[in-house]
Amino acid sequence: MNPDKTLKKLNSGEEVKIVALGDSLTYGWMVEHGFLHYLTAMLKKKYPDSKFVILNRGIPGDTAKDGLRRVESDVIRLSPDLVLIQFALNDAYTGFTAEDFRKNIESIILKIKEKTDPEIILLTSVALLNPDENRIAREFYRKIDECGTRHNLPVVHVNEYWEKKIASGIKHSQLVQSDGIHPTERGYELMAEAIFEIF
Repeated sequence: MNPDKTLKKLNSGEEVKIVALGDSLTYGWMVEHGFLHYLTAMLKKKYPDSKFVILNRGIPGDTAKDGLRRVESDVIRLSPDLVLIQFALNDAYTGFTAEDFRKNIESIILKIKEKTDPEIILLTSVALLNPDENRIAREFYRKIDECGTRHNLPVVHVNEYWEKKIASGIKHSQLVQSDGIHPTERGYELMAEAIFEIF
């Protein structure tokens, strides 16, 4: 499933506005270049005649509930053509259940659809090294899949893309900062590559 209307505009040179709503992974925590930087470069290379802007609305520490609270100001008011939605790990580790998370993601989707008409892409977050932590994260990622299926939206499985790269020989430690969660620039580059696959 691809964002066909956005792809058509990118190909034709029409103006395209992309908004990325998320947490610190969207923000680009403690790096000079986050995934939106790499995604911008990839899109410019593939669509050299395109006129697009990507607006970063990632806030460190935010959960999907926070995203719902600011969806009006940070998404709807901007009238985007495409919205990237990325949450999960803060939700998983601040007391929200996976079902709470699903309801909040779904509410974000419904509120966007109610007031404007952009294409929406849902993103999972990164793969974690600790098996127990990764299992918890996957519970939340499955809820993203449920929302994608229910609303016929594409889901980019960033965590699975990372896992494939790790299986091919890239060390997890090369992809994350010292906290074991936030990506390094290499990790963000892989995140962008995963998203770029649907473009």
